Amino acid sequence: MSPVGRISVVLAAALLGGAGAANAGEGSWLSGDWYLTVGATGMIAPNFEGGKKYLLSASPIISLGKAGPAARFTSRNDNISLALIDDGGVRAGLTGKFLFSRDDDNADELKGLDPVRSGGEVGGFFEFYPTDWLRARAELRHGVRAHNGFVADIAADAFYDVTPTVRISGGPRVSFASAKYFDAYYGVDAQEAVASGLSEYDPGGGLKSTGLGGAITWKVTEPMTASLFGEYSRLMGPAADSSLVRQRGDRNQFMIGVSTSYRFDFTM
Repeated sequence: MSPVGRISVVLAAALLGGAGAANAGEGSWLSGDWYLTVGATGMIAPNFEGGKKYLLSASPIISLGKAGPAARFTSRNDNISLALIDDGGVRAGLTGKFLFSRDDDNADELKGLDPVRSGGEVGGFFEFYPTDWLRARAELRHGVRAHNGFVADIAADAFYDVTPTVRISGGPRVSFASAKYFDAYYGVDAQEAVASGLSEYDPGGGLKSTGLGGAITWKVTEPMTASLFGEYSRLMGPAADSSLVRQRGDRNQFMIGVSTSYRFDFTM
């Protein structure tokens, strides 16, 4: 079974087991204390995944879930989330990600390649705390409109409170993807090869990237948070072997940015 397939089985089992436990409890699952976190991130990052030129971009922050018994760790890498299970030590539920279109308006290096439509990814996430200073999280998402493949992201973050309002955190990241994802973003068919000048490339699935990330987070007020973050990833496997990356891009991907978010608490 492929790495993405194994991650799919583990995530599905965790979500189904947790959902069954939640339904077994008394009262409606919807009743209780909830939170909604909204915000935005601004960053300097490659002009496309695998690119070597950098530009300023932005993305939203959205997280919805039932309030747990203790404050939890969150990362800018966490995509839009709806927690269905949250007991303080384990959290799981639904996740999604917006994907912007990609075409030769984004970069001259993409001329001759078929555009990738805007869309998104939807799936599930599972996270847990092996210790009170370490969180591990996995997401498995399937593409909608932009691509028809699967993407699996795994991250671990150690965190330490320097002061009651300032926290530092960081840790490793690894991503896997299926062949259909790589074909959309890294594949070059015969027609595209003629139009772009790139070598033909028909990717399979596998490891997408490995890297490290870190952040300094400031709790401005009880509901408001701001952070400064940095990320480094190195494209691997089918992504690194793509003619787009080898001939016109860079395996090494850097990102730096700032974010701010506001948390709303409410009861249902």
